[in-house]
Formats: sequence, C-alpha cells, structure tokens
Amino acid sequence: MDDEHLQANREHWNESAGLHKVSYDTDRLTSDPTALSSVVARDARLLAPFLPDGSVAGLDLVHLQCHIGTDTLSWARLGANVTGLDMSPEALAIARELSAAAGVKVEYVQSTIADAADALAGRTFDVVYTSIGVLCWLDDLDQWARLIAGLLRPGGVFYLREGHPMALAMDWEAPAGELRLGWPYFNCGPQLDEGCQDYSSPVPLQHVRTYEWAHPLSEVIGSLLHAGLTLVDFQEQRDVPWRQLDWMVPDDAVDGFVLPPAQRDLCPLTYSLVAVAPTS
Repeated sequence: MDDEHLQANREHWNESAGLHKVSYDTDRLTSDPTALSSVVARDARLLAPFLPDGSVAGLDLVHLQCHIGTDTLSWARLGANVTGLDMSPEALAIARELSAAAGVKVEYVQSTIADAADALAGRTFDVVYTSIGVLCWLDDLDQWARLIAGLLRPGGVFYLREGHPMALAMDWEAPAGELRLGWPYFNCGPQLDEGCQDYSSPVPLQHVRTYEWAHPLSEVIGSLLHAGLTLVDFQEQRDVPWRQLDWMVPDDAVDGFVLPPAQRDLCPLTYSLVAVAPTS
C-alpha cells in the first residue's frame, strides 16, 4: 500500500478509536462477564458447524484487523486462546484496556496486514478470523489471502463476514426508497473519502481523509482459492450491523438494520464464508 494511503488511514483509525470506545457499548462488555459483541454472537453461530465440537474453546485464534478488540475479547470469553492484530496503536491501547477491565486474557500485536507474517514470527493458529467492515481498508487481497493460508495449521479454519460488495456500491445519497449504484463494485484503485463524521458517532473528525478499495466477490473468493484454501461455506444475508442507508429500518432480531419489507429481497447486505487449509 502506498505510504500516503496507509498514513492517512492510520491517522483516521487512531482518532476514531476513542470515539468507538463510547459508541461500541464497551461498558456492557467489561461489566458483564457473559457479554459478547453482537458481531461475535452472530459469527459464533455461523462458524460453529465447522469447528471441533462446535466451539472455539481451547483453540488458538488470531483476529486480523481487530481494532479496539470488542470482538477479540468476545472470542476469548468463548474460550479461545486469542491474539488480536491491528495497525493502529491507539486502537490497541484501548483494546488492552478493555481486555484488562473485562478480566479476559488477549495478546495484541501491532502490525499492518503486509507485515503481519513477520510480526507474528511464524506462529500458526487453528482459526483465523476477520470481522465485518475491514476488507475495504486493504489494497491487495492476494497478499491478505496468502497471509491467512500461512497462519493456518493443517485443517485450520478461516472465517469472514463482511459487507456485501453489491450493497457497498449503493449510493447512500439517493432519495429515500431508491436503490441505485454510486460506488464501484469492482476494484478500480483507491477511492478517496473525506467525510467529516464517523459512522458511529456525531463527533466531528479531524483526520477525515481516508482511502478505501472495493473488492468484488470474485476477488475475495478467488484470492482465498489461489492461496490454496478450500471454500466450504458461503452465505448471503439481508441485514447489516450499521445503518448504511438513512431509511433502513432496525431489526432487533439480528441487532442490525434491514431494507424496508418491499425491498428486502432486492439486494444482499452482507455475506459470510468459511474456508479451510489443506490437512497436509
């Protein structure tokens, strides 16, 4: 990744980390020893059929692009031996603070995806996990997939749930009720965004310049297949954890947002996949 793009994105996430400590309901996670992030509560159910005994308990799990660690400590709370990795020092400082407050043991490593293999020093894991909303910050998914393949033990499992690239291509400035495209579906290089407000907080940002990359399903799945992994599950969902369009409606059953009933079947909003490493 170009140094300018990396630095702008790192500054943005360093600043956003403090806002997310408030907006991500971290007090609930630290005060309730049984609490899980809503993301992991959903992901654990989707991943369970592909795990020994349906659980991460006792398994070594690495969480890539872990941000402030709400999902990371949730996996540890489910019994996994967890390592979280992120490029933002401010985010990791909060992640360590939250884990300590929750009484949950998690190891955190600062690194970009490009340098992660060296930062993790040859370690391997039973599970590699990537939580929702992060692939747009990567420019090279082939590099990402090779990292995942290298981190997995024989027969190890990779899990991803992410915003669907069809939904991410929608124009969020379109009139209410109108589904139209306004952003690329295919990867055509870095897309500059200078929005002055964080997606989860009304507090204005100082570091507003970010660079994101679109990744079609063919690129995501293709990169994993080219890295030698086998796809064993793929699903598309009608809900998303954030209000991507102002006129989406909340759905308490999934702790997220959905399109109005008349449009709910027109466009997938998220997808999940599971891939496994060769056994030998």
